[in-house]
Order: sequence, then structure tokens, then C-alpha cells
Amino acid sequence: MIQQLGQVMIYVDNQEAAKTFWTEKVGCIVRSEETNGQFHMIEIAPTKDAETSFVLQNKQLVAKMEPYLNVGPPSLMFFTDNVENLYEEFKAKEITVGDLVEIPSGKIFNFADPENNYFAVIERK
Repeated sequence: MIQQLGQVMIYVDNQEAAKTFWTEKVGCIVRSEETNGQFHMIEIAPTKDAETSFVLQNKQLVAKMEPYLNVGPPSLMFFTDNVENLYEEFKAKEITVGDLVEIPSGKIFNFADPENNYFAVIERK
């Protein structure tokens, strides 16, 4: 039986630029970084104790090794307790953000990484 989602793979063109974005701009931490042969994997998480993390992997290498694998960006939704403050913080750090909007489930905005992959943040009520 599946008990929880452990990791999400994000395939990127430039792992180091992606790592810098997620750690220095977004504020995540690097949980682990390892190289196994040609594969270099960087595990990122919002906090040390987060249940789910994501792994930055080399898009071209994975596509070459597994041609039928979808290496497009996953659709990720992050939670925050104060979406308005985070929105202003991201804008101050020059992260590309969409409009802050209110939907029935809460206030939400999208943001982009350096490769123009878009993700969303919603305020948890």
C-alpha cells in the first residue's frame, strides 16, 4: 500500500542554476547531493522535516537514457501560512510571479524558475 508521496523529480537543463534558485531565492534546503556514474541528483526540500522533497535531475541525460519518460515540469502546489508576504518576498528577489488571486480555496499565485517552469503557492486556511 502507498503511504505517502516521497519525492518528485524535476528535470532541468542546468542543475546548479536550479539549485541556486531553489535555495537562495525560494529558501529551500539541500537535503542531499550525490553522483552515481553520469547521474548527479540534488534533493531539495522546503524544510529539514518536510515529508516530501524534490530531486533536480539532468533533463537531457534522463531523456537520453529513458526516451519514453515525460521530462516536462510537474505541476506542483506549495503551501504557505502567509501568501501575501511570500508574494512580496518573491517579487523583491526578482522571481517571476503571476498575479496574486483569490479562488474559492484561498489566495494563490504562480512563480517561475529560471527555466520558465511554473509552480503555484496557496495560503493554507
